[in-house]
Amino acid sequence: MHRQAPPGRQAHHRPSLTSRHSPYFDGGRVALPEPGPGEVLIRTRALGLNRAESMFRLGQYGIDPVFPSGIGYEAAGVIEALGDGVSGLSVGDAVSVVPSFTMTDYPVHGEAVLAPAHAVVVHPERLSFEEAASVWMQFITAYGGLVDLAGVRAGDAVLISAASSSVGLAAIQITHKAGARAIALTRTDAKRRRLLDAGADEVVATAEEDVAARVRELTGGEGARVVFDPVGGTALAHLVTAAAHEAHIVLYGVLDRTPAPLNVGEVLFKHLTIRGFELFEITTDDRRRAEAVAFVTDGLAKGELTPTVDATFPLEDIAEAHRYLEAGGQVGKIIVTVPNS
Repeated sequence: MHRQAPPGRQAHHRPSLTSRHSPYFDGGRVALPEPGPGEVLIRTRALGLNRAESMFRLGQYGIDPVFPSGIGYEAAGVIEALGDGVSGLSVGDAVSVVPSFTMTDYPVHGEAVLAPAHAVVVHPERLSFEEAASVWMQFITAYGGLVDLAGVRAGDAVLISAASSSVGLAAIQITHKAGARAIALTRTDAKRRRLLDAGADEVVATAEEDVAARVRELTGGEGARVVFDPVGGTALAHLVTAAAHEAHIVLYGVLDRTPAPLNVGEVLFKHLTIRGFELFEITTDDRRRAEAVAFVTDGLAKGELTPTVDATFPLEDIAEAHRYLEAGGQVGKIIVTVPNS
């Protein structure tokens, strides 16, 4: 669903075109970066905004900025130049970027940005630039947690926290691709209809319902075999109780930094696996990244996976896009569009 938002391992020395902190900044212009060996210069058309960028900007991310600092993991656009040793890509290709680098090495939120060639994918022609900029973070994160780690399979009940996020919506689709059942968790009932429309089999409002009791009811008393959670904090105790015997609980975020209470007895006697997961486990491993890209590309081609764009903002309103993200009302991805210069 698209709707317009209200108005409103190097390269530190190669800033994006819009970086005002660059030593090259002079009266609103910066030098165009030049790709080095193994690098690609992309003239961007759309930028994908994630919670990671907000946390990075606020000093809450796991990686500290190196000043002067750029920002951004996801972008789509057209290749403008190639560095030495780059093969399989051509100037003029429409591409998107798989997050497989740190924002301190390759910040890709800008008008002309560098990316390592291994992270650049020629995206399917059926995708718009806005859709292409919203693919990789959400779908590879969901793939990594559900398929690569938890081995989700037909018949599983999968509990998906923060289900209205872009990753949560991707997890619903990947759960269905595996033949499993998606139980979406959201704080209140306000997003229930939109989550059902997005494919959730059931929706549980965590602030209004007893999560563990409701999940037991929905699963015939067995609980969820897979739990996919970016929140942590006090709610983790309810997820442990809602988990089935020998369930996999995959934690891919820490939106609630409150220390998590944990019933060790439940973990022990239910034989639970609780595993922290980061996207970069997949995207910095050549084999696993290739498998993930192939899985997602196949799903996109078959129509099994479709990125959901909640709102778009022009580049000049990128600060407003961050505010909109932090308000938490979106269902899907927030995209920043870049003028075709």
